[in-house]
Amino acid sequence: MSNIQETIEQEREQARATCDTSGSNSAECAAAWDAVEELQAEAAHQKSNQKTKNSLERYCDDNPDADECRIYDD
Repeated sequence: MSNIQETIEQEREQARATCDTSGSNSAECAAAWDAVEELQAEAAHQKSNQKTKNSLERYCDDNPDADECRIYDD
């Protein structure tokens, strides 16, 4: 997830530079900020798809050999 945050920050800096060069009302400036918004939307989408683990799942991640964490095949 941090990789997409780094990309967002890079795109944000590039958008600022583009707007400084082309003007804040230019099509290039608008397109640069659209790219930033798309990346932010993707980051939000990825974050919403992450399943939060309950306490048993976290316990089993830390203690895979515990009796409570055994998985039986039928």
